[in-house]
Amino acid sequence: MKKISILFLLFIISASINSQTKYLIYFKDKGVSPNNSLQKSSALFKLAEKELSQRAIERRKQVMGEDNYITYEDIPLNENYVNQIENLGIKIENKLKWFNAVSSYLTDSQLNIIKKLSFVERVNPVAILKGIKDLSFQSTENQEKTGSLKKTTSLDYGGSFTQNDRSDIPAVHDLGITGTGVYIGILDDGFSPSTYNSLKTRVVVRDSDYVHHLPHVSNQSGGHGSSVFCLMAGYDPGNAIGPAYNAKFFLAETENDASETHVEEDNYAAALQDMESAGVDITSSSLGYTLFDAGQTSYTYANMNGTTTIVAQAANVAFQRGVTSFTAAGNYNNDGWLIINSPADALNIISVGAVTSGNILASFSLPGPTADGRIKPEVVAMGQDNYIALTNGVSYGTGSGTSFATPIAAGIAALLKSCWTHLTNVQIRKIFLECGDNSGNPTNGRGWGLISAKRVISYPNLSAVDSVYRVLNKIFINSNGVNPSTVMLYYRIGSGSYQSTAMNYDGTLKYNFTLPSSSNGTTVEFYFTYKTSSGGSVQEPTSSTYKFSYGSNDILTSVNERNEIPVQFDLSQNYPNPFNPSTVISYRISIISKVTLKVYDLLGREVSTLVNEEQQPGVYNSQFSILNSQLSSGVYFYRLRAGDFSETKKMILIK
Repeated sequence: MKKISILFLLFIISASINSQTKYLIYFKDKGVSPNNSLQKSSALFKLAEKELSQRAIERRKQVMGEDNYITYEDIPLNENYVNQIENLGIKIENKLKWFNAVSSYLTDSQLNIIKKLSFVERVNPVAILKGIKDLSFQSTENQEKTGSLKKTTSLDYGGSFTQNDRSDIPAVHDLGITGTGVYIGILDDGFSPSTYNSLKTRVVVRDSDYVHHLPHVSNQSGGHGSSVFCLMAGYDPGNAIGPAYNAKFFLAETENDASETHVEEDNYAAALQDMESAGVDITSSSLGYTLFDAGQTSYTYANMNGTTTIVAQAANVAFQRGVTSFTAAGNYNNDGWLIINSPADALNIISVGAVTSGNILASFSLPGPTADGRIKPEVVAMGQDNYIALTNGVSYGTGSGTSFATPIAAGIAALLKSCWTHLTNVQIRKIFLECGDNSGNPTNGRGWGLISAKRVISYPNLSAVDSVYRVLNKIFINSNGVNPSTVMLYYRIGSGSYQSTAMNYDGTLKYNFTLPSSSNGTTVEFYFTYKTSSGGSVQEPTSSTYKFSYGSNDILTSVNERNEIPVQFDLSQNYPNPFNPSTVISYRISIISKVTLKVYDLLGREVSTLVNEEQQPGVYNSQFSILNSQLSSGVYFYRLRAGDFSETKKMILIK
């Protein structure tokens, strides 16, 4: 009788909530103006810093600098405003400090009261959306395992060998690189790691249910999240092994597991905000926000521009703070949405499409471009007939969908970060684009191509000495072995002659060499040679050179994000805006032109010339930074001139 009463009470509560609408309530300020300078010694700076783990602080410093790793978005919500909302008998569902907003279920009368509060800027309905639905879960009790295909690898991958081998993961595991030291956040539904043979020994540092607002996931029954977790990090030798099985994890239930399609965008934003504060290095999600549920106002394709949806905005803020985020590109389904969704449209997120075991693009994998013309997805991984853990936690089967390709790609990023801990998320993204098998000719659908863990790990990268990126790092992977004493670096600085040198070797795996100092903008071209253990000669790369410019940490070969010729000139709004300490200005050139891009203050005085050269048709990104400058907070203008085209836009600096 008592149980019946409790169930009845829960039903009444649920019915009451469902009769209301969930809203985002945006505040006008945080008790301080966004234009106020945020000094390290200020109380607000210290208050914001207290909400961050030391891991988060160190990751932020890598990309934001020692003095600018706290911004206005990080200041906690004004508790006085929050209290006034709660004193009206309204329950706060999620606190979103990045957006200076809270979410709550409101009746019509409560909505009218909230809108009249002096500190409320606006109130918008929370999107209740249709998420990605993977295509199949099939029982395979009699399916032959492919453990016999483990070849010469040191691990027995069982049925998961094909999906791992498709991305060259076993070769990296054989080097002892397994994700150690990396912290990954997974946003999904249906987590129960303790009931899965492949997950019960994995290290879950934190887990939380953002749908039901519980401190932990239910862990009572299996689901999609557990299958994704297994694909990324399962460890059940002879059955299934994921790429990053020695990483640590933050599990976030952000979808309603009572429905296959019910997703609320504020849950995703809240989870991503918490993951960033906790210090995660990488996030992976299987969420795709497209058409809304019945009765809701839908986003349109025009909104898939990387900055409109809350989930895309949250991913952009997380990237600015050094987080590498992955998300599924989405699957074709019956609701009529046939192109990339959100957050896959976010500006710097790595969206992942699906291919077959034969590296053919899966028929269901959603292509780009985004509404503003960017190629999507960035990379692909195997996502058709993947070997996955079934919901009972003991059996294995097959499943298809971009949701099952995404954890493989994210797991490879964890291997990269585990191996090269100094890499920033910007470097990781660039390396991924360089290491796809389609990097020379990226296309919508395949992006930069099938990602390879072996190419990612062995791709050269830069680390800093005295704050200058000029330490060249490298690993060589060759099935015939590498003779360390024969490894040579050939490099040319500017227009000088090629020089050769042996590289420093750590005795087990890694090589490095510190290049001479030079002025910013000077180009370095280089390549490597070595002999295999059997005496064969190798040059890398085989038919071109690597290159980078002093002042940048990007090493390039064939990556080309400007492959589409724009049909018209265009100047985009800078991102982020407001900004501190840097922002990116994107523009498009439709014909070869003399191009200038300059920044001015409110009085029309020139602050900086970012571009002054003749440029080929393409899409360009230029960074404006206030580091080492005396610029104060306020409004600035940037102007693009290209031939007869001229356009000016406004941006805001907050210090």
